[in-house]
Amino acid sequence: MGLFLNHSESFTRLLDSGTKISTESATNENATSVIQLPNGLTIIHQEMPTAAVVVDVWVRAGASREPAEWSGMAHFLEHMVFKGTQRLKPGEFDWAIESQGGVTNAATSHDYAHFYITVAANVLPQTLPYLADLLLGAAIPADEFGRERQVVLEEILQAHDDPDWVGYQALCEMLYGEHSYGRAVLGTAEILAARSPEEMRQFHRAHYQPKNMTVAIAGGISQSVAVELIQQSFSDFAEPIGCPQPKPQPLNILPEQQVHQHRTLHLPNLEHSRLTMAWLGPGIDQLDIVSGLDLISVLLGGGDTSRLVRELREEKQLVQDVDASFSIQQECSLLSVSMWLEGPDLEEVEEIVCDRLHLLANQPIEESELARCKRLLLNDYAFSTETPSQIAGLYGYYATIAQPELAVAYPGHIQAHSPHSLQQLIRQYLSPERYTAVVLQPE
Repeated sequence: MGLFLNHSESFTRLLDSGTKISTESATNENATSVIQLPNGLTIIHQEMPTAAVVVDVWVRAGASREPAEWSGMAHFLEHMVFKGTQRLKPGEFDWAIESQGGVTNAATSHDYAHFYITVAANVLPQTLPYLADLLLGAAIPADEFGRERQVVLEEILQAHDDPDWVGYQALCEMLYGEHSYGRAVLGTAEILAARSPEEMRQFHRAHYQPKNMTVAIAGGISQSVAVELIQQSFSDFAEPIGCPQPKPQPLNILPEQQVHQHRTLHLPNLEHSRLTMAWLGPGIDQLDIVSGLDLISVLLGGGDTSRLVRELREEKQLVQDVDASFSIQQECSLLSVSMWLEGPDLEEVEEIVCDRLHLLANQPIEESELARCKRLLLNDYAFSTETPSQIAGLYGYYATIAQPELAVAYPGHIQAHSPHSLQQLIRQYLSPERYTAVVLQPE
């Protein structure tokens, strides 16, 4: 689903000179500053009343930056970053953070890779240089490359044993076609077996550059101290080099470009059948539409009183469960409805979902039902933006795929929707004749 930030928070955007570009409330104790350093590195800072500090470094170096023949490189690099630098031996970074009571982790998606540490504020001057050295100076040693490749290959094998992953990947391949979103972030065993440490170093040097990087920092640290520490630590970037680029592939996200697609997979170790129906929408740059689709997902399957949960699970008892989800990426969004059920009921359930979408397209919902959806969505976001890790993740995510200010704008877009606007979006984007469906059935 989308992401939320409380209206009481605001932005102060600064140049490296400290010149204010824009602000809603410079005196607000929850004000968030966005600072651009001369080298292009973006810093996002929010001070919070806590003894902990989270530093979350987001890089525009996800799977979408890979050429097809290097599929899986971004995720593999996430592993290799932790294998040391010219100054750090493998495992030394983990020891430096954990010996101070901190934690660290990382993740890779199509639009980004991000790496974070959580430490006590008073030890950040000692620990932040380790994180910066790891990201800027990854050595990618050949011996570690070979060993870690086996770890990633095992991860791929495990993914193929997971019905949820298999079903989702099949859905992505149908929805996105040759676009990079249609390829698994993990890559394939065949492609990874052919990759070399030299190619990975090339990918790292090309993409782990300041203009592609946002350092989001939240917790018990002032802006001046945070910026000084980041400037000192994130200064030794290698000279960028060229790297093979992915071939541009169009995404068919316009409603008239959608077609009906249906695929059935028979999998082992599956107790019940699963039906997932999905529709594409625009990307993060069209928040008015995206926020409305988010509300529609809550209307359909957000909670026990949502329409499909109430009818399919509670009243007709045709399914074990229903889940409607909404996700936003840089270039598109995805609304999906998943149902767990017995095989003989598949056709009936799919027909009911299509019929209910047809009804919603022709009959606006009640104001009271819309108010419930807004309340659930905004409360969910409010509860998920209370800690330094949540705040750093929120701003880092939006800064990487769009602009950080959109995190603040999102709840306003939610509140602006009406029954009529949702009806129009259903008519435009959720056609009961043009959708993609994946069915998983036990062997």
